[in-house]
Amino acid sequence: MPKTLVVVESPAKAKTIERYLGPDFMVRASYGHIRDLPKSKLGVDPDRDFTVEYEVPERSKEHVAVLKRAMKSADGLVLATDFDREGEAIAMHVATLLGEDTKQADRVTFTEITRDAILDAFAHPRRIDGNLTDAQEARRILDRLVGYKISPLLWKRVQPGLSAGRVQSVAVRLIVEREREIDAFVPVEYWSIDVRLTPEDPEQPFVARLVQVPDGKLAVSPDKKGILLGAQGDADTHAAALRDASYRVTAVEKKQRKRSPSPPFTTSTLQQEAARKLGFGARRTMQTAQRLYEGIDLPGEGSVGLITYMRTDSVTIADSALREIAELVKSEYGERYTIAEARRYKTRSRNAQEAHEAIRPTSAMRTPQRLATVLERDQLRLYTLIWQRTVATQMAEAKFDQVGVDIEAVAPVGARTGDAGASTYGLRATGQTLVFDGFLKLYREGRDDEKVDEDAEANLPELTAEQALRMLEVVPEQHFTQPPPRYSEASLVKKLEEEGIGRPSTYASIISTIQDRGYVRLEDRRFKPEDVGYVVTDKLIEHFPDVVDVNFTRFMEKELDDIAEGQLGKVQMLHEFNAPFERALEKAEDSFERYQEDLDELCPLCPTEGREPGKLQVKLGRYGKFIGCPNYPECRYIRNMDGSERPEPEMLDEKCPDCGRQLQRRVGRFGPFIGCSGYPDCHYIKKDPPRSLEITCPQCNEGQIVEKRTRFGVFYGCDRYPDCDFAVNNEPLKEPRCPVDGSLLVQRPKSIRCWGCGAEFDLDMVQTKEGDPDAEAEARAAKSAARAARAAAKAAKKKPVTRKKAAAKKKPAAKKKTTSTKKRATASNKKDTPSAAPAGSASVAAAPSGDDT
Repeated sequence: MPKTLVVVESPAKAKTIERYLGPDFMVRASYGHIRDLPKSKLGVDPDRDFTVEYEVPERSKEHVAVLKRAMKSADGLVLATDFDREGEAIAMHVATLLGEDTKQADRVTFTEITRDAILDAFAHPRRIDGNLTDAQEARRILDRLVGYKISPLLWKRVQPGLSAGRVQSVAVRLIVEREREIDAFVPVEYWSIDVRLTPEDPEQPFVARLVQVPDGKLAVSPDKKGILLGAQGDADTHAAALRDASYRVTAVEKKQRKRSPSPPFTTSTLQQEAARKLGFGARRTMQTAQRLYEGIDLPGEGSVGLITYMRTDSVTIADSALREIAELVKSEYGERYTIAEARRYKTRSRNAQEAHEAIRPTSAMRTPQRLATVLERDQLRLYTLIWQRTVATQMAEAKFDQVGVDIEAVAPVGARTGDAGASTYGLRATGQTLVFDGFLKLYREGRDDEKVDEDAEANLPELTAEQALRMLEVVPEQHFTQPPPRYSEASLVKKLEEEGIGRPSTYASIISTIQDRGYVRLEDRRFKPEDVGYVVTDKLIEHFPDVVDVNFTRFMEKELDDIAEGQLGKVQMLHEFNAPFERALEKAEDSFERYQEDLDELCPLCPTEGREPGKLQVKLGRYGKFIGCPNYPECRYIRNMDGSERPEPEMLDEKCPDCGRQLQRRVGRFGPFIGCSGYPDCHYIKKDPPRSLEITCPQCNEGQIVEKRTRFGVFYGCDRYPDCDFAVNNEPLKEPRCPVDGSLLVQRPKSIRCWGCGAEFDLDMVQTKEGDPDAEAEARAAKSAARAARAAAKAAKKKPVTRKKAAAKKKPAAKKKTTSTKKRATASNKKDTPSAAPAGSASVAAAPSGDDT
């Protein structure tokens, strides 16, 4: 019996949806985009109103064949790709390849993969939205024009392997400009004065800050209005007067402050909070969220989508979800924590209707505790974050009692040099106590600046107006203004969103690209630009100022939103962008010069080798800036920017295990290392053996625990892997052992945890949580089984692919080409090679696209 073919993006999603739809449907995956612009050429014709040439990438040909075979036996087609512009474009491409009318094909959308949501969506199909596909295609064309036309210039004039991107280049500029702000920053000295005071009976010390001197109000910092205590002498003069002063309370102000919970997660805020609280990069966050959205196998339920769609700008929560959360809050936390009416948040993004719900659990009743034994560690941590934030939105406000006390200090005559009379000073003390925790019982939002905590409690004694106080101590303190902080992943995502640059769904790929291309690096979880990032940013600002201008990029995003809403034509927008861009490109072809800076220093090596010395130059190499001779390659003089000479590679009495040539010790980007002297033909690098912690593995009691490094960071595992799969993310302690069961203890940032029973301790080894050895053993067994299952599935998946490739190669081998056929094939190949391309486009095929999406 014929079935209706349903096309989604991923196989995990297909498996979950097929279970809900029943036997009349077959669900197949497109595995993402199945048509794209060609990699070997521009693929866009500006002279024909930006006509686009699409092709099926090699990796997608097999998936397209599967869909076409399924379509032959189907009695209908439903396109159920993601609920955003990219999903709309995929639906259009699938319909085109399957021979369906894109204006008549059935399209369904949903924001959560649950039975009710899926059945409701299939009951109300619609047509493909041409405005959304136009907006997606316009973005793709813009990215292609910028990437494929500027990147070859960077290859030729700066360094091979570089790329420009409409959004990525702006992100690099933000990081470069922030670093220059830090470099140019000059600290300004200023002083504050605190006074420790106490009422007479009973003694209850507290601290008040000096806010007013006899000449007027003090400035809190140099950038604020008021009198600044800019030197120690200024502070000492007033401190001396305050030591002799008498103190009294002039006013006491009491009020209650209420604090409401933050809105539920959008794509951007989820990436920011996961970076702050979990240490996840944007890509790691989105990959983990994707798995939670597409479906997880739950005992007794099968594959279930645990969160709503994770690419969204909306902060709306569905009414049914609000009711469920309200019931959960009442049952789990009590009546005090409920709210009389559901709290609704207003969405600021103009295009949030494309994905009309915030990121939330599909059912609040699936608590993290219920899923702890089912989810992988990253999945559980991210799900917990989403669940807590969502439930907290429907909990009561937190309440604080705040007290502000104004204090007058009167210094006697002569306390300050030159004073003709008594000097009056003003001080202020503030206190805050939490009287009802409300939503804070469940969730506190992370902060980029951990030093600032507006919820911190500070107690003041009960004070009344006109009450006399006794001075205990006067404490002047020196401060210096601080430079702006470097961007973290969280703060960069926040900045991009605030400036309207790109879309949150592309931030993960942008952040990965600017690191992969070597423009920036993460250092202590903060972005720092590399030398090549400075050079490329300066060159782009010089020759393509609009491309890296924040305001222009924001304007382009607005125009893409206008296209999505049907208020602007795609072709019109592209022509308006391309005309000035082509003029800038033509001008840059002549004026874009290779980076170098001349120094007022002659090469010291040239005269010793009988050459006229040239002026040394700052150049850009693979590992950053260096100083070299303009007579290169005749002169090989080179030194580092700090003046140190670069050592010659040292040959070692050890052979390369890969090619047999000698190994050598040399200095690279990250310091000294040992590699093959045959580089670049041989890329062998000798790796140091993993550091042993000299602790016996508690799982197998045979191996030793060693430190292992991967591209995701450091972890600790057994040296008998894969026979033993013991692994922990935090460093195990050799001593002490767990006081509960004698097992291995693992050092966490703020606590210590027992590997055996799960008991937790603070850093002083005071127990804070009871252990459960059986539950820990069960959880370890489940994780081990899950790892084994993934490894087996991965191995099984690889085998058929290998067989198919081998079979594919054998088929054409049976046919022999004639001489004329070979000649035609050779001529055809020559035509398609980049070297045969016309002038000005030869490097396009080799250049990276620089596409942001």
